[in-house]
Formats: sequence, C-alpha cells, structure tokens
Amino acid sequence: MKLSVLANLYGAKSLEETLKILTSLGVHTVEIGAGGYPGKAHCDPEALLADNKKFEEFVATFKKYDVEICALAAHGNALHPNREIAEQFDKDFRNAVLLAEKLGVDTVITFSGCPGDHDGARYPNWVTCPWPEDFLAILDWQWNEKLIPYWKEAGAFAKAHGVDHIAFEMHPGFCVYNPETLLRLRAAVGDVIGANFDPSHLIWQGMDPVAAIRELEGAIYHVHAKDTKIDHYNTAKNGVLDTKHYGDEIHRSWVFRTVGYGNGESYWRDLVSNLRLVGYDRVLSIEHEDSLMSIDEGLRKAVEFLKPVIIEEPKPTTMSWA
Repeated sequence: MKLSVLANLYGAKSLEETLKILTSLGVHTVEIGAGGYPGKAHCDPEALLADNKKFEEFVATFKKYDVEICALAAHGNALHPNREIAEQFDKDFRNAVLLAEKLGVDTVITFSGCPGDHDGARYPNWVTCPWPEDFLAILDWQWNEKLIPYWKEAGAFAKAHGVDHIAFEMHPGFCVYNPETLLRLRAAVGDVIGANFDPSHLIWQGMDPVAAIRELEGAIYHVHAKDTKIDHYNTAKNGVLDTKHYGDEIHRSWVFRTVGYGNGESYWRDLVSNLRLVGYDRVLSIEHEDSLMSIDEGLRKAVEFLKPVIIEEPKPTTMSWA
C-alpha cells in the first residue's frame, strides 16, 4: 500500500511546486484533479489530449520528481437535471478516461450523480426516506430511467479505453452514498463500478467504516484518507443531518478533519488492517478538507500520522512462525 495525496489542495500552485512539496514530505504517489469539482489546475485533459507536446511536458514533470499518478479525480454530477451542467460533467469524465488511457492509469474517481425528480426538473433530488410514497416513485425513476442506463453506457466507454475502475466516492447528495447503493449499481452495471472508499462521509452517517470495508470486499478501487469529528453535543440536540455552512464549525453536528483529529491511531490502524484483509493494496490518498488547519499543516500532520499506520510491504504468503 502506498501513501498518496489528492493534489488539488495546492490548486493555487503550479504542478511543479506541488510535486516539490509532496516529495519533500516523502510522498511519491498522487491523485490528480482532472475536471469536475476537483478542477483542472494541474491537469486539463482536453488540452493535454489535443497537444502532444503539452502531454509530454506533463509526463516529464512527474518523472522529474519520481512521482506516480495513481488515479484521476473527475468528481461531478453527469446526471444533473440541468442539461448544460450535466453535459460538462459528462465531458470532463470522458476526457479524464481518455487521458487515463494515454497515461496508463486504470482508475478514474467520480460521483454516481443524482438526477432530478422528472425530466423537467431544475435541481437534483436526493431521496432519503420512503414515505410519503412519492419518494419511492422518484427513486425508482432515478435508478431505472437515469442512473443505471447512464452508467451502463459510461462504464462500457471506460472499459473500452482501458479504465477498468470507476471509483465512486460514496457521498450523501448522490444516488450512491453507502455500501448498499454502491453494490446495487455495481450489480446492475458490472465490476467496472467500485468504491472510492472515503470513511469521512460514512462516519457522520453512523456507519462503522470497518463493517463497510468488509461489505465491499473486492469492490474497493481507491481509498481517501480523510477523517470526521462528530460533535456529540450538537448531534444530541439536532442529529447528524446538518445543513449549516462548513465554516460554522462550533455549531455543526460534525466537521471534516485531518486524519487523527476525528478518530485516533488505533481506529486508523484497524481500518488499514481491514483493507488488507479484504485484499485492497493500492493507495491511501490524503484529501485535505480540514477547515481548522492550514493546507500545509493539515497535510503535514496527515502524512506524519499515516506513515507509521500504513502497511507498505507485501502481505506474507506464510506465517513467520510456521
């Protein structure tokens, strides 16, 4: 297993400046934002695909710093009911796939998306309860008319271009937000669909990430190292469904934290060990979204925390005492 960083945290810096910082921390594997919500600060697939000189310069920068690209991140909502928004996210995803093919990268990360509640809708409609029964009718329409057909076609496109892993970040607000919905879509579309396992989104929903890891055995294609701190006082009053701004930390029921500031070392050791138990041995990719720490401090603390936690050497084939 390797330590990685989602590099768009340094979107205000050049790619070269970013790789200098990451390698100075001992990180030589990166996840690169390539469209959608992560942006294109370091990687614009459309431009790189259109200009071979730019592509070669891009690749040379990684070689210069001995850095490997583990995945391209193009999180978006290609099922957004606003057609222009959906088309842009879809374009970003497909360009990311084409660039991944050219780079020899097998994983593109995104969201499942969330449609509206009918063809004339203006905004996504995330269904979270079964009653009144209108909600179940919406959910049935979203999955059978929009979600499954789109990802059957997009999944086939990805596989045709050498991207065998579409890794969905299970994120509330989108149709795939937990292991059950991830596995439902995977069963309908095929094994091109898997998880970008980000425990931070599962923690505040009340899930045990280790239980989720075991449920997703064989379907985890990428892992984000990001933590969540539950505020038990605010949760006791208001529950975990919280629409207050992320900057209103002291009043929220939960906030995203740098790893180790939501849950301790034994928690993360158990999480990493269970990833190995289910056969996952790719990367832990740090995603910095801690609003209480600067980017530099949050990243530095995350790297320092995870280095003794991550299991780097291959799993032994025999017990040492056997």
